[in-house]
Amino acid sequence: MSNILVLANETIGGEKLLDAVRARHAKGDARFYVVVPMTKPRHGNVIYDEARRDGAQVRVDLALAFMREEGIEGYGEVGDEDPFNAAMDAIAEHDIDEIILSTLPATSSGWLRRDLLERLESASGLPVEHVVVDLAAEGLPFDVTLVLANRTVAGSNLVERLQQLDRESPRRFIVVVPQNSGDGAAVAAARQRLGRLLDSLKADGIVAAGMIGDPDPFTAVMNAVQLFHISEIVISTLPRETSKWLADKLPERVEKATLKPVEHVERRPEDADTATAASAA
Repeated sequence: MSNILVLANETIGGEKLLDAVRARHAKGDARFYVVVPMTKPRHGNVIYDEARRDGAQVRVDLALAFMREEGIEGYGEVGDEDPFNAAMDAIAEHDIDEIILSTLPATSSGWLRRDLLERLESASGLPVEHVVVDLAAEGLPFDVTLVLANRTVAGSNLVERLQQLDRESPRRFIVVVPQNSGDGAAVAAARQRLGRLLDSLKADGIVAAGMIGDPDPFTAVMNAVQLFHISEIVISTLPRETSKWLADKLPERVEKATLKPVEHVERRPEDADTATAASAA
């Protein structure tokens, strides 16, 4: 069986990359290893390693979800922030036989400006298939909905709205929960809330992945938009009279900065008792 490395970042969900994986799988006897390098965020004054790793892991998770849907054997990992090092590490660890390298077009690809294709061919001695994905022109074969929530992430109103969106058209969901800087217990609690939402969506057959983001919700959104090709944004908040996000006009600021449609979902009052009990637990 051939071990095939798939190295990609922003283009991980591009149709041409997915077609290349399908085509290689159709030849038989192939096992795929998806590697996504960590990316330095453009927004925020502090770089949170946990958020960087989570962002790359989400891209890995979504790629593996596609492979499962297609009946393709796939594994994945987050790689070094240098794509060359990430690829060479995977080649050494997994006894790779072939490489599929996916990039943006040459006019906008930092990887190609650094001669990544030629360097991989020279250093590895392996065949490298280069797949160019022009996200600006081609988009993705499905919508990607970015969901921003914190204390309301497991609220029934939000879950029901995401279920409705999934019924409307093929899509993937990326859930971002801002972390509380320097508070390990709060980050752990946020991961628990995120896990409950992802488990709920998975039970309904909905493809979703999640990450802990920058403590500032606006920065968390902007970094996610940098990492993913987003179609729309859903922001879930506490009720208007208690929501700091609404007091700061977060939905309006996000819509203006990203030029993406933003939908606001407000937590139902009856969800408050459930959230309080879960936090206490």
